[in-house]
Amino acid sequence: MRKLLPYLKEYIRECILAPGFKMLEACFELIVPIVIASLIDRGIGDGDIPYIYLMIVVLFVLAIVGCAVAITAQYFSAKAAIGFATKLRLVLFKHLMNLSYPDIDEVGTSTMITRMTSDVNKVQTGVNMFLRLFLRSPFVVFGAMFMAFTIDFTSALIFVAAIIGIGGVVFFLISKNIPALRQVQNRLDEVTNSTRESLTGLRVLRAFRLESKAIDDFKDVNGNYFDAQTRAGNISALMNPLTYVLINLATAGVIYLGGIKVSMGTLTAGQVIALYNYMSQILVELVKLANLIVTLNRALASSRRISDILDISPSMEDGIGAAEAGNRQKSCDSEDIQSGRAPYIEFNNVSFAYPGAGEESLSDVNFHVNRGETVGVIGGTGSGKSTLVNLIPRFYDVTKGSVRIDGIDVRDYRVAELRRIVGVVKQKAVLFKGSIADNLRMGDENVSLEDMEKAIADSQSGVIVDGKGGIEAEVEQGGRNFSGGQRQRLSIARTLAYKPDILILDDSSSALDYATDLQLRRAIRNLEYKPTVFIISQRTGSIRYADKIIVLDDGRVAGIGTHDELLDNCEVYREIHSSQLTGKEA
Repeated sequence: MRKLLPYLKEYIRECILAPGFKMLEACFELIVPIVIASLIDRGIGDGDIPYIYLMIVVLFVLAIVGCAVAITAQYFSAKAAIGFATKLRLVLFKHLMNLSYPDIDEVGTSTMITRMTSDVNKVQTGVNMFLRLFLRSPFVVFGAMFMAFTIDFTSALIFVAAIIGIGGVVFFLISKNIPALRQVQNRLDEVTNSTRESLTGLRVLRAFRLESKAIDDFKDVNGNYFDAQTRAGNISALMNPLTYVLINLATAGVIYLGGIKVSMGTLTAGQVIALYNYMSQILVELVKLANLIVTLNRALASSRRISDILDISPSMEDGIGAAEAGNRQKSCDSEDIQSGRAPYIEFNNVSFAYPGAGEESLSDVNFHVNRGETVGVIGGTGSGKSTLVNLIPRFYDVTKGSVRIDGIDVRDYRVAELRRIVGVVKQKAVLFKGSIADNLRMGDENVSLEDMEKAIADSQSGVIVDGKGGIEAEVEQGGRNFSGGQRQRLSIARTLAYKPDILILDDSSSALDYATDLQLRRAIRNLEYKPTVFIISQRTGSIRYADKIIVLDDGRVAGIGTHDELLDNCEVYREIHSSQLTGKEA
C-alpha cells in the first residue's frame, strides 16, 4: 500500500479533515453517557424538572451537531477515496499502455482487467473506511475506557480485560484471513479469464457444440472461487460472534459489579448506566473495527496486486532517436550508409524465441529489402510469418541479431517514431466505438478528409461507407455492426490514411474474395507515395507479383526470390503453390 500512497497527495487536506471531524463526532458521543448519568442522578433522582429539560436540550444539541460533523467527515473521506481511485486507475491504465507485447503476454489480459476494476474498487473502499473509522473507533474504545476510570477504577479493569481479549481475537483472525483473501482474488482472475475466453470464442464453441464443456469448465473455475470465498468468509464470520461474546460477558460483569456497588452506596444508578453505555459504545466500535479490518485486509491484498503490476518495468526501453542514432552510425559505418545506398530494411542473423518458449520461432533469418519494394511472406502454419513482421515495428525484440530500418537498428528508434513510419494491419481486424472517421484518424488525428476518402477508395471500402450512410456513420464497440470482410477493409483504410513508409498486411485480406483482394493489391501497388509493403498471405496468388517473396519453413528461410524463381528452386514454395491449384491447372 505504501507504493500507492503518493497518489493521495492531492487529497492531503481531505485525509486530515475526514478523521478530524470523525474524532470530533467521537468526542460528542463520549459526552452523552455523562449527560445521561447526570440526568438520572440529579434530574430524576432529585425531581428537578427544569434540569431534566435542560439535559434533554443538551442531548438534542449533541445529536444535531454530531450528525452535521459526521456528514462532513463522510463527504471528505468519500472525496479523497474516489479521487484516489480515479488517479490510480489512470496511472494503472497508462502503465499498462506502456507495457510491451511480452509484458502483456506474461501478465494476461484477464488479470489486467481484474486489477483495473475489482482491485481498484476494493482499495477505494478501504481508503474510505480507513479515513472514517480507523482513528475514530480506537479513539472511542480508549476514550470510553478512560471515562470508565473516571467513574470507577475497579469496573474500568473489566473494560481493559475486554479490550485486550477482543484485540487478541481480531489480530489472530487477521493473520489467517489475509492469505485467504489473496487466494480469493487469484481465483477471481481465473473466473474473469474463463468468462472472457468463452465469450470471445462463443461462435467457435457453438460451431463445435462445446457449450456444455465450456459450462463444465466454468463450473469448475467458479467452484474454486466459491471454495476460496467460503474459506475466507468462514474466518471473517468468526469475528462478530467472538467479539460479541467477549463484550457481552464484559457487560454482564460491569452490571453485576455495578449492582453490588450501588447497594453498598459507592456508585449511583446513573454512574452504572453510564458504564453500561460506555461498554455498549465499545461493543459497537469494536464490531465496526473488526469489519473495518476485514475490509482493509481485502484492500491491502488488492493494493499488493496493483503494486505488482506497477512494479513491472517495460522490458523494451525507448531508443535514443533515429536522428542521433543515424549521426552516430554514419561516423563509423560503411560508405553505403553514408551515401544512402544501403538497403532500407535489413534482417541480419535474426533469431527470436518467445519468453518461456522451449525453442526459437525464428532462426538465422537474413534478407534485405529496398525502399518501395513489395515483399511477400509465405509459409505453412506456425512457420513464423507473423513473428517475422512483428519484429519490424518492434512489438518484440530480437533474441539474436538485428533488424535495421534505413541503416538504424529498430531498438535505437523511439517507439513513437518507429510506429509512425510502420503501419500494421493484423488479420483480426479491430474497430473502436465511434464513427468511421474517428477510426480513420487513429494514425493521425490531423489526417485530411481527402486522404481519408483516398484510403477508403484504395482499401475497397467505398461501398461499405456509402451503405452505412457516410464517413460519420457509427461504429459500435468492436465493429460488431460490420462483417468480417468489412472490418478488414476498414482496418486497411485506417492504416493507409496516415501514409506509413512501411506497410505490413498480416494476412489482412483473408476474409476477402479473390476479386476484391486483387483490386486491393492493385490499388496498394499504385499508391502515389510508394511505401515499402510486406504482404503476409497463405495464398501464392496474393503475392505472386511481389518484387521479392520470402518463404519460411519452421522458422527458417527456405527461399527468397520472385514467384518464377521460387517455383524453380524452392520445394516448399512449389508444394504450397501446387496445393492451391485446381485439378485442371495442376
